[in-house]
Amino acid sequence: MHPVPTQCPVCGDELRVRRLHCDGCDTTLKGVFSLGHWLRLSSEQLAFAEVFIKRRGKIKDVEDELGISYPTVVSRLNELVAAMGYDAQPATNGAARPEGDAGEDRTSKRQQVLDELAAGALTAAEAARRLREL
Repeated sequence: MHPVPTQCPVCGDELRVRRLHCDGCDTTLKGVFSLGHWLRLSSEQLAFAEVFIKRRGKIKDVEDELGISYPTVVSRLNELVAAMGYDAQPATNGAARPEGDAGEDRTSKRQQVLDELAAGALTAAEAARRLREL
């Protein structure tokens, strides 16, 4: 069985379920049904979520199982949160970031791109584009 498509292949808008059918008793439900947050995720995001849950949110354990760096785990978690429709930016509680963090942030983003390239999650062209944008 194929997974439920969540985006229109023509325009990219979100698809909605309008009819459900039971093969056992031949009941059909008509209406507009949401696909929910989990079905918005790509197969890669679902696989990451499964590892994250299995490892009980322990980033070090996720790093070890997936063979990726801490910044990559955090980035994938942020992508997962955003894909589910939530704000992916961590709360800062009004605290400003020290100026020195900008260079570290750039370095961690660079490392994340290289980790994703090494893991085969990005093509060389996509990795090069992302690195140029940094």
